[in-house]
Parts: sequence; C-alpha cells; structure tokens
Amino acid sequence: MTRTVPFVAAEGDPFAIGAAHGAARAAQLRAFLGDGLGRLNHLVRPAVTMAGLRDTIAAHRTEIEAATPALAEEIRGLAAGAGISPDEALLLQLRREILGYRRVRADGDCTTYALSGADPVLAQTIDLNGNLDDQLAVLDVAVTGSGRRALVLSFAGLLGYLGLNSDGLAVGLNLVLGGRWAPGVPPYLAIRHVLDNASDVDGAIAVLRGLKLASSRSITVCDAHSAAWLEIVGTETRVVRAHRTVHTNHLLHPDLADRDELNVFARNSSLRRLAACQAGVEALPEHAGAHEHFAVLSAPPIHVPDEGDITRERTVATVVLLPARGELHVRPAGASAAVFSLQVPLGEPGVQPQGPPTSRSQCGQTVSVAG
Repeated sequence: MTRTVPFVAAEGDPFAIGAAHGAARAAQLRAFLGDGLGRLNHLVRPAVTMAGLRDTIAAHRTEIEAATPALAEEIRGLAAGAGISPDEALLLQLRREILGYRRVRADGDCTTYALSGADPVLAQTIDLNGNLDDQLAVLDVAVTGSGRRALVLSFAGLLGYLGLNSDGLAVGLNLVLGGRWAPGVPPYLAIRHVLDNASDVDGAIAVLRGLKLASSRSITVCDAHSAAWLEIVGTETRVVRAHRTVHTNHLLHPDLADRDELNVFARNSSLRRLAACQAGVEALPEHAGAHEHFAVLSAPPIHVPDEGDITRERTVATVVLLPARGELHVRPAGASAAVFSLQVPLGEPGVQPQGPPTSRSQCGQTVSVAG
C-alpha cells in the first residue's frame, strides 16, 4: 500500500510563508475546521465552540506574539491564505492544549529515539487521535534573511511539529503530562522556533529554556555531536544528554518523576514501549539506513494499530530524520515503505542554503525540484 503526503514549499517573510501554506492546504483546513471544529468535538465533552474558546485563544495569542512574533505573523498569513479567521488559524496551533489532559488514553503515544555521531538520526512514531492521517503534510520553509531553512512534518495547519534544519539539527517530541497547562507558546510552535533559530543541540536547549511553554512536553534534539532530551513541566526544565536517547510518555528525570500525571494504563504502555525501543536501538547495525530505523518503530508494542476508535491514539506515521544528510523520510500508517523522502541542502551555520530541496521522493519516485 502506498499513500501520498502533500508537500508545501514556502519562502519569504513570515506572512508570505503562512499565506503559501494556507493557500496550499485551504480546502483541507476549512473542511477540517468544519468537522466538529477541527475534530475536537469528536474527542471532548462538552462540545467546544469558537465563541467559548475566544478568551483562551486571545490569552495564548498574547504570549505567542511576545515570545515568537515571527510565528504570530505566520499564523496571520496562514489565515489569509486559507480563507479562515485568525482565531481559527491559532486554534489549529492550540488543539492539543484545548484537549488538555486526557483521562482515558489509548495503548500508546509517540516513541522517540536519537543517536548522535558521524551519521546521526532522530526517529519517532507520530501517535495521535482524531484520525489525522488526512492532515499530514511536509513543509519546506525558508524565511528570508534567517540564514537557514527547515523541513517540517506538520498536520492540520500546524506551523511546526517535528523536523530538521539546514544546519544539521533535528527535533522531535513526546507528550508527557504534568504541571499546570496555561497560556504560553504551544510546544509545536516552540519546535518550529527552534528549527528557525538554532544550529545545534546547545542552541536548541538555549532557545527552549527561553520560552514559556503552554503545556508539558519532552523534546528530543540531535546533531552530529550530541543528542539530548528535555523534559519541560511548568517552569521546570531538566536536560539529559547522551549519545543514545530513548523517550516515550512518562517522565524519566528523577527531579520530575513525582510530577507525572500519566494514568496507570498509559504508563504501563509507555514503559513497554520504552523497553522495546531500547532493545531495538541496541540491535541496530552500525550504519543503519532509514529502512532499518523504520523497522524498529514498526514493531509492536511501539507501533499502535488502528482499532477504529477516533478517540484513541494510534500510529498515524513514522518519521526518520537524518540531519547530517539533510533527509526527512515519512512512512504513513498502512504504507509498506517510506513514501516521502526529502533532502534539504546543507550549509554552514548561519549561511542560507541556495535553492529549494535538492530532491524529493513520492511513492518511491524521486524527482528533481532544484531550480
């Protein structure tokens, strides 16, 4: 089985990038918002409305504009390009925060690992509820004057989720539950902010420490020299560096372990997936390719199958990022191989790579997209 993943290339100032993204995905985003308000009302009770969310959206907007003004402008561009309201464009960035703590969780959530070294890799599953398979997209983003470009795996209008940049930095994430969720920068936007502004793991950690996140998360960062995960709960951040890192959905740092609010069923799943992933990574050959990384994450219990319940998290896609090669590989759930591979030109940190991605592969067919 093969499936396509939409590709959106956007270059210019932040508003122009958002407008290009919105225009490319306009029909899908309007339909998504029309489906139970971004499918939120398939997942929460009582139902939410734009009117009822107005104050929440406004509070987050204030924080985003103060901390990441370029992304606030890109969100305005997204609205203009897609023909939706600015509040709707911001709602797309805030869906996870609006869902809040889920009391009944499925068999899993994202599983992430990273390996630094001569051929670094960051690989993870994307486990989501809401049947978001149809909302996946790959963004190639180059902000004028920024000195770098980023490849971002996105869904449902998100400006960021996970990805890598032309300096050879990869960023991934895991949901963890803890602390007070409050108006701030959504972690998905924070990851895009990192890709736009950091060239390596040290820079990524510094950028993240400077942000007030709206919700708890574990964020994994990787370059050729090091890998690390950060657990961020409220105003507290803990960092663990290692050549090899694995993270699932329970808090690992002893300073934060007593803050964990994952329920017992989800925690048991997280522990099983952590052990399985650690074993899979240890068994990888020295020069593993993308297909071998996909194999680690495609085995149970790491891969969470679709059981037909829109409220339960399941594996929507698996992603392998090879930052030293500038490669992003995506395998949607149900596909037997990576059906989208993309390479961004690598450059010296702070030097804008010239031209669009050198190549992309869709359903196994590689085509040149160089100018």
